[in-house]
Amino acid sequence: MAVSADTRRWFLLNASPDVHAQIARLPSARANEVRYVPVEGIALTDAELDHTLGIALLREAGALHLYATSSVLGVLDHDSRVLPVTRAFACVDVTILELDGLPAPLRYQDGSTSGLSIQAVEVAGDPPRFASEFVPGHTVALVVHDGATGGTCAFVPGCGALDAALLARLATADLVVLDGTFFTDDELQRHGIGQRTAMQMGHLPIGGPNGTLAAFAGLPCRHKVYSHINNTNLVLLEDSLERQAVERAGILVGRDGMEFQI
Repeated sequence: MAVSADTRRWFLLNASPDVHAQIARLPSARANEVRYVPVEGIALTDAELDHTLGIALLREAGALHLYATSSVLGVLDHDSRVLPVTRAFACVDVTILELDGLPAPLRYQDGSTSGLSIQAVEVAGDPPRFASEFVPGHTVALVVHDGATGGTCAFVPGCGALDAALLARLATADLVVLDGTFFTDDELQRHGIGQRTAMQMGHLPIGGPNGTLAAFAGLPCRHKVYSHINNTNLVLLEDSLERQAVERAGILVGRDGMEFQI
């Protein structure tokens, strides 16, 4: 996911292994420059490989700025080693996001303000399997606020529980992009491709008595989107009952290329 105040300079929310294909779709005023990367910074929800390997792939940018909690940065530095590898090729600066702290301004590479700010909100979840220790802040939601329009976007690609406090926070956003990884808790087990349940992996499923669907549908947000959808999730099939249930609830199923203005 990428956010921008001017549709030319972009901040990524996580950096996946297919980051090059993703940023190739972004409009940029300097797209013809050699090795120009239209990414002003990268904010992270966690240190999982599918959210962070793209950092190393962007090393040709020469300079990168990361926004993350100290817990996430610690895993990237000492466990996955994504930070040391990237720093061998590029200058990497960091802004530490305090849990539920004051919003941090998202700044352009030249130090000027973008008008956007970001805040980390702790959510339930598991640290990466390769993390050497459990430290609070390993999984967060990112809340981006646009000072010019007053719009707010909440990005929650990993979520192990939707408690009252988190729902109240999400209810204030214009756009919420929520964890839609699995539809059922036993999805991987039923397909014979995994032994752990969705909840054991830190993902609250969409369906079922304890799923996210009813609570998410009840939020007053202007736009509600499920993302981070696993290829076993039947909501990806347009004629499935699961897809119909989500759409009846007024929720969109995320796809590449979606755009929202808030």
